[in-house]
Amino acid sequence: MEILRASPRGFCAGVDRAIEIVERALEQIGAPIYVRHEVVHNRFVVNRLKQAGAVFVDELEDVPDEQTVIFSAHGVPLSVRYEAERRNLRVFDATCPLVTKVHREVMRHHANGYQCILIGHAGHPEVEGTIGQIDTGITLVEKPEDVEKLGLGEIKKLAYVTQTTLSIDDTANVIAALKRRYPNIQGPRKDDICYATQNRQDAVKRLAEKCDMVFVVGSTNSSNSNRLRELAEKKGVRAYLIDNKDEVDPKWLQDINILGITAGASAPEDLVEGVIRRCQKLTSATVSDLTGPVENVTFALPRSLR
Repeated sequence: MEILRASPRGFCAGVDRAIEIVERALEQIGAPIYVRHEVVHNRFVVNRLKQAGAVFVDELEDVPDEQTVIFSAHGVPLSVRYEAERRNLRVFDATCPLVTKVHREVMRHHANGYQCILIGHAGHPEVEGTIGQIDTGITLVEKPEDVEKLGLGEIKKLAYVTQTTLSIDDTANVIAALKRRYPNIQGPRKDDICYATQNRQDAVKRLAEKCDMVFVVGSTNSSNSNRLRELAEKKGVRAYLIDNKDEVDPKWLQDINILGITAGASAPEDLVEGVIRRCQKLTSATVSDLTGPVENVTFALPRSLR
């Protein structure tokens, strides 16, 4: 069997930045450092940071007064920021700059009198944070069928933004439905789906053309990892989302000639290597790489942590 590794895969610049913010805060301030929600959606990353002294909480009410709190890469509603200020919490913001871009778009549309539609998955932390940027409400749609149910009437000033980790193809279908129903709807100047999401989805498409099966390394609560698995399946290839090597079922590898492996943007490379080593033990597989674009994007840390 041959194992073909996708490129690019794994950590993106926003995830790198979020993890480094937590690590540097622990080094400079010391434990405990509180983190609202999982800083990134990978349980191994979260567990490693817990061992280093990070305390993950669901809401700010779980953070003692005057302590240090970090906002996750997915962003937070404005109400959370205001509450942190009111309680004199020291805040480091690990929101991905590409998510912050969407937040600014929402606020700009609102200031200009536009009703805003958000394309995204209900309940995802990024969606909750984006909706919470304005107090007049945002209409959420997930699929083209939702567009037909919108009761916005003959509204003249309408704009849309999107969650950054969606399927590019699925999102294009929703945008097309919006433009059919609301021809004057305004979109972002530049696509909201992030470069890393797009690169990893393009890599999976190339991978699926060459492989009999695809493993996506990532946690089940990772939106971009789930989209990679779905995309491989839409290409007609059997695909599994696995957290680590222990989830590899030897039966899956029977009669497989070429196995493709990639990783979501929040999955560390050591988990990918662990999956590869297990597959090699089971099949004596060789490993090669599928070439792809080189990512050299970096995002600056907060000034006080540099």
